[in-house]
Amino acid sequence: MNVALYRADGQRWAMTERRRNALHQEAHTLSIGPSQVRWDEGALQIDFREVAAPIPFPLRGTIRLHPTAMVGDTFAIDGEGRHLWRPIAPRAEVEVKLSHPDCAWRGQGYFDTNFGAEPLENGFVCWDWSRIHRARDTLIFYDVERRGGGEAGLALRIGATGETERIEPPPTHAQRLTFWRMPRRVRGDKHPPPRLRRTLEDAPFYTRSAFDGRFGAEPGEIVHESVSLDRLRSPLVRAMLPFRMPRRFWSF
Repeated sequence: MNVALYRADGQRWAMTERRRNALHQEAHTLSIGPSQVRWDEGALQIDFREVAAPIPFPLRGTIRLHPTAMVGDTFAIDGEGRHLWRPIAPRAEVEVKLSHPDCAWRGQGYFDTNFGAEPLENGFVCWDWSRIHRARDTLIFYDVERRGGGEAGLALRIGATGETERIEPPPTHAQRLTFWRMPRRVRGDKHPPPRLRRTLEDAPFYTRSAFDGRFGAEPGEIVHESVSLDRLRSPLVRAMLPFRMPRRFWSF
């Protein structure tokens, strides 16, 4: 289970790899080691008891995600159906309460899922993804470069009741490189172009950022991610992963 906490005084990150016997799945519950995800009275509840890396701080708490709309449609992000994505709850009210560290807040959230017939690095060279919450709808953009050549894209508007509509995407804007020299291409209106608010995660093959932008002259808060699967394949990056993604050889 991946838990990332960003605060003004720093961040904590947990993503521990565990053996198969640490995974237990039922109709409405998924348990991974000491952490659990389950549906509870229409809300998604996440109870996590993890240890951050590389500095081993405890990271424990509960997240309750209350969807304001649900989407049943599934989309092929590679254009071929080997890599699928579903924006389960494009907008949700989220309650977060942590005991370690001691903090809590409420706000807007999002919940989606990816699944496929092969590892991501087999299907893609790289991709850019962004989600924009506007006053009455949510916009989502996928731009991928396929491993076999060519590009694919997906541009959606999701309304307040979960209806989906394919739209014409706005232009892309190249942003400054991160510390790890990761490129970021963000979609938004030309005038003014998206403005970087904060780089949340900066890794050798992945970056997550927050931007402010405009779409059809309407403002929106952008959460953006860039992934380089070529970098993920690199032996050097593979050797670095255990420092952020330690392995546990017991169930808990």
